[in-house]
Amino acid sequence: MIFSSLEFLCVFLPLVFLLHCLIPDLLVRNGLLIAASLIFYAYGEPRYVILMVVSALLNYLAARMIDAFVHKKLVLALDVFLNLGLLVFFKYMSFLLDTFSQVSGMRFRAVEIALPVGISFFTFQALSYVIDVYRGKAKVQKSFCKVLLYISFFPQLIAGPIVKYREIDRFLSERRIEVGLAADGMRRFICGLGKKVLIANTMGQVADAVFAAEAFRINLPAAWIGAVSYMMQIYFDFSGYSDMAIGLGKMFGFQFEENFRYPYGACSVKEFWQRWHISLSTWFKEYLYIPLGGNRRGKVRTAVNKLIVFFSTGIWHGANWTFVLWGLYHGFFSVLEEHIPFRKRIPRPIGYLCTMLIVCIGFVLFRADTISQGLFVIGQMFTGSIKDPAGLSFVTQQLTPWFCVMLLAALALMAPVKPLVLRVQSICQQEGGGGACVRLLHLALDLGSIALLLWCMIRLSGNTYNPFIYFRF
Repeated sequence: MIFSSLEFLCVFLPLVFLLHCLIPDLLVRNGLLIAASLIFYAYGEPRYVILMVVSALLNYLAARMIDAFVHKKLVLALDVFLNLGLLVFFKYMSFLLDTFSQVSGMRFRAVEIALPVGISFFTFQALSYVIDVYRGKAKVQKSFCKVLLYISFFPQLIAGPIVKYREIDRFLSERRIEVGLAADGMRRFICGLGKKVLIANTMGQVADAVFAAEAFRINLPAAWIGAVSYMMQIYFDFSGYSDMAIGLGKMFGFQFEENFRYPYGACSVKEFWQRWHISLSTWFKEYLYIPLGGNRRGKVRTAVNKLIVFFSTGIWHGANWTFVLWGLYHGFFSVLEEHIPFRKRIPRPIGYLCTMLIVCIGFVLFRADTISQGLFVIGQMFTGSIKDPAGLSFVTQQLTPWFCVMLLAALALMAPVKPLVLRVQSICQQEGGGGACVRLLHLALDLGSIALLLWCMIRLSGNTYNPFIYFRF
């Protein structure tokens, strides 16, 4: 188990940040962050910290060999094989053996392999570095310590975003601690913490209750409450973690790309994936979709390439057929959109409602333990009863005042709030006395962040540890 939230907030983070600020030498700072990252990972995964270091060393050596040797393609192929081999062994071996047993009728002894936390993230991150060196998009890094820091950096080690080496190369070699940037990062971190602790955890309790309930309790309202709750939980859980990672990066002098851009404002499936988990979707586009041929080989090949990418996206999330079906489901609607002749004439409100319905149904499949459970809940969303006493009693139990308040907050925060704040700041600067207005706005944000942090810590002290959804990926 990774640090408990209070241990991280009250001990680990303040200590590492303070030492990082006090140390003047960048080389020593990098060493501090490497040590902190390894301690952070080893605290929860002492067995697998060596695996992560070996993965970093493997990809460091592969990049050096690609830079120095003639047989670059052979080295790249071997590196990809070894990286994906480790990922398959730890993440998919049990799933593959179970599937083969069901298909062939042969029985294999169950293989229980503990999943290293965040292995999908740091494996894809390492692969992007080696592939970019091969393509000439990134310069080979001759310092193993910098490669290790790139792969193990604790703010985004466990659940992303997936950072490409070429995006942070300069920060590994040259960065400064700026008060304004650190303060902005701290506010971003606290906002992400609030998303997770207040909204995602609340939504998650209701979603868990619905998906764990007996079938006779899940009527039409219960199915919709469970579906919407999980839809909100996964967004605020994962975007909250991304906000925390981006904020922590700023505090330590790094700049990470945005991972979410208000995806629940999308009016098409294509637009949704341009806004949702951007680092993963761009990774698959750059390292799988385009090498497969992209959209350059006709409509049929383009459709096949998209389905391959979405299948890979689904299986990347976990060793379960529900994830595979979820990926293919999105792939089907992505291909279908491209072949609707009147799609450009569809009014945006209609497009928005259809997209959110597609996304909501998809997340039911994503959350379900089995395909049959997911299909049952989806069926109840459209054909379930609304009058049975057991179902109505169950629904009433979930609709607590706190849940309703957090649901309203979630619906409000789906909208682009940050651009609105920046717009207010811009207006303040343009008008007379703009400096005082901006300072007042920053003061309000700072006081609000402190209050939010204290509120989150109070909530955390009274609740059991609740890990982020994407820790298991």
